[in-house]
Amino acid sequence: MKENILMLIQSFIQGGSESQMVQLTGLLHDSGRYNLHVACINTNGPLRASLDRLNIDIPSFPITSFKNGTMVTQSRRFAAYLRENKIDLIHTHDFYSNIFGMVGATLARVPVRIASKRETTGLRSRAQLMTESVAFGLADAIVVNGEAVRAHLLDKGIRPDKPVVIHNAVNLTRFPVDLDVSAASELVSSLLVESVAKREPVFVTMVANMHHEVKDHRMLLRAARRVCDQIPNAVFLLIGEGKRQEMFQTLASELGVGNNVVFLGHRGNIPEFLRLSDVCVLSSIAEGFSNSILEYMASKKPVVATAVGGAPEAIIEGETGYLVNSGDDEAMADRILRLLNDPARAQEMGRKGRSVVEERFSRQALVNNTENLYATLLAKRR
Repeated sequence: MKENILMLIQSFIQGGSESQMVQLTGLLHDSGRYNLHVACINTNGPLRASLDRLNIDIPSFPITSFKNGTMVTQSRRFAAYLRENKIDLIHTHDFYSNIFGMVGATLARVPVRIASKRETTGLRSRAQLMTESVAFGLADAIVVNGEAVRAHLLDKGIRPDKPVVIHNAVNLTRFPVDLDVSAASELVSSLLVESVAKREPVFVTMVANMHHEVKDHRMLLRAARRVCDQIPNAVFLLIGEGKRQEMFQTLASELGVGNNVVFLGHRGNIPEFLRLSDVCVLSSIAEGFSNSILEYMASKKPVVATAVGGAPEAIIEGETGYLVNSGDDEAMADRILRLLNDPARAQEMGRKGRSVVEERFSRQALVNNTENLYATLLAKRR
């Protein structure tokens, strides 16, 4: 008889944890090894539509705070749902679902409880980290997406047997080598001022949300100013949404690169913009294991990224891209300029990056490793 497993996520916004959860859920559904259930805390976000093809009911358990009555009410309701559906294993995927899910699963006495961690530092307050550590104490295992995240947890006192490294994966069918980029090109051209557009622009792209300072758009904009001083036709495409966008637009203008930076907001056709690009970058202060970096490499683009989190696990220095210190906009600008000034080298790095993704970060490896973890933990409980 197949075991019943539940995937729990906070919401379906277009973030790294959410994207990986949706991808994994689809793979587990198609595998058919387990009876699959899905639940969420909040239903908002564009990624919800990606699960519609599965024809799975997705109940929500909305809470407004961990400190008020909604947490108690929804935890009891969630525990009842878990008991009713005889859930054998729960897998939570982000900070909020870790805490809510582990509490509800403990109340319901779910046999196997798996949390996830995809970040190192920079996002959580001291109180949040303390609360998360309690949730990790209730988990049988913690899936981490890189060795850097595992090391971070061990440094925080997590038992060495709990963190299990399962790297992120890329759906390569979204990144065909012959992808038509005409729509993306036309959109970008329409947004450029004439003085930039007529110079045959070269494109540097970053995909990162603007909800937090952790992606350090400020560093990127400082690097953009240095690059544009040398290459006036360089255009920086910033894909991602968030409350800080207006602030970053103001900074771009203050730095004198307002006409060279295009804020594209949320985009569903990200692969097209990546294929249009000459170089792709990530300027984060902290990361777990970046989806963006893998997508850049899948698009056959050289990567310049800060050496934080799992970036050194994905990028081969000097072969698929360059790593720089966090906050060092001068070094980032230097590496971008090297690539823009040597297109042949940039293209060779991009080809190598695609090969690395195909070999190490496939979707088949993701689902196999995940199902093997499930089977091992379920067998122990039996």
